[in-house]
Amino acid sequence: MNTKLENILNETLNLLNYVYETKVIKSNVDGVDFQCDDAFKLAKLYHKAPFMIAEEVVNKLKASENFNDYFKEVSVAKPGFINLIVSDKLINESLTELMQKDKLGATKENETIVIDYGGPNVAKPLHVGHLRTAIIGQAINNILKFKGNKTIGDVHLGDIGAQMGQVIYGILHDFPNTKYEDIEFDLNYLNVTYPKMSALCKENEEVRKECAEITKKLQEGDPNYHILWKKIYDLSVNDIKRIYDYLDVHFDYWYGESDAYKQFPEMMNYLDKQPCVRIDNGAKIIDVKEETDKVDIPPCLIQKSDGAYLYATSDLGTIWQRKKDFNPDEIIYVVDARQSMYFTQVFRAAKKTHIYDGKLVHYGNGTVNGKDNKPFKTRTGGALKLEDLIKEVKQEFVNLRQENQNMDREDLDKIVVSILKFADLQNDLTRNYIFDIKKFSEVNGKTGPYILYTYLRINKLLTSNDGKLSENIYNDIDRNLRLKLLEVSSIIDEAAKERRPHIIASYLYDLAVIANNFYQANHMADLEGQIKNDYDIILTYNNVVLKTLLELLGIHIPKTM
Repeated sequence: MNTKLENILNETLNLLNYVYETKVIKSNVDGVDFQCDDAFKLAKLYHKAPFMIAEEVVNKLKASENFNDYFKEVSVAKPGFINLIVSDKLINESLTELMQKDKLGATKENETIVIDYGGPNVAKPLHVGHLRTAIIGQAINNILKFKGNKTIGDVHLGDIGAQMGQVIYGILHDFPNTKYEDIEFDLNYLNVTYPKMSALCKENEEVRKECAEITKKLQEGDPNYHILWKKIYDLSVNDIKRIYDYLDVHFDYWYGESDAYKQFPEMMNYLDKQPCVRIDNGAKIIDVKEETDKVDIPPCLIQKSDGAYLYATSDLGTIWQRKKDFNPDEIIYVVDARQSMYFTQVFRAAKKTHIYDGKLVHYGNGTVNGKDNKPFKTRTGGALKLEDLIKEVKQEFVNLRQENQNMDREDLDKIVVSILKFADLQNDLTRNYIFDIKKFSEVNGKTGPYILYTYLRINKLLTSNDGKLSENIYNDIDRNLRLKLLEVSSIIDEAAKERRPHIIASYLYDLAVIANNFYQANHMADLEGQIKNDYDIILTYNNVVLKTLLELLGIHIPKTM
């Protein structure tokens, strides 16, 4: 709700000297603008029926000097709700005030926040499972930065794990008797070699052990293996960046597990002095179970008895580095929800050892599923490459209509990204969702193209205006649009507070529907004078809101559709 409306309702409802909290007001309930249920709380405090308290409030409101400036109607609905319909004057004053505000009236924040999203593995192509972390993480980054926070996006590459040993093993066998620095291969080679070596390791225990030994030596700094690692890294990361760039997903830092390994000597020396770190059968562990746990939380293993490090050690090393480099107020991880237990262990280990005492949060995302409601796969059962999904979406949209086939390439790419992103971001990040390419590519329905088309269609209607909104509201559809625009500040604030981009996506769709109803019911071409000026102002601001919020979700508007 708009701040001015909150303040006025707050002041007015306090006529009874009751404690009033604006959060109990709900908008657009049963045909009224706002509904207050505070009478139910006050009933316990004053030992009166909620309906009686609500009636007292309403009577006081109606008797107040400025009632007509604020409200059209206030009434009581059993068993004790207060229904409020605000005045046109208040709506217009509030909207005029909002249109002058920076950042759509969103409250300002000033924290340093590291956001860990993406998490691809070097030597492997991006697949559809990487889509959600990238899209959601970038949207959260955009929203928090918009609010004034200093955000630091880190891709956190898996760049020195088991897959590297497997690929290096394959290279050594494919290029025998060749100097490491003279070995040359391309991205296609990597895309073939990794799955081949991964399958071989599952079939052959001796090969698996040899690959594991290569990985261990690489992690310990073997110079020859590092030459091959760098070649693999450069090829793979350049391709990862290419696809992320297409999706308008960007990072401030391209750190990986290899960077965390550089922190180990200093961090392990520190951990060895912490009383909560203990030796168990030669391994170093941290007990993280708490008395209030309803499920068993295993200890966090940070070093094996043979001296080998683990993923948890790497993540603690990353937290150590982020604390040292950025001293953030909060570190956010946007990672698959199935890693929830793991992050509980790592976060508690970081807290118990005081590696980092700030806020650590894991926003676990659900999966992208096919029509069978299972994680998206190829026809052969493998993980669908993200690039192949992008190609499928583009082809589907091109095939929808004849005119799409001649579309400007840049515009087409923007629409494809809107299809992918809005399909994802309209869902709460914790939920799995079914990706229906045909459904999400349509210009009708709850889709990215629908909102883009709404913006472009309205943009064609806009003419010059004097920027001065009159006191008139001309019909219910006009009123609905103005009230919806007044919600934008609180929508951004709520999405930032909850770290839930779907709050903005849902609002965007609702606003687009109301705006469509508005221009269809009010024939702009036939209007003139004050009403045309007012409508031009409203629709101009409507498009400012649409464009700003789309950009917060990482969606950009094409020139034409």
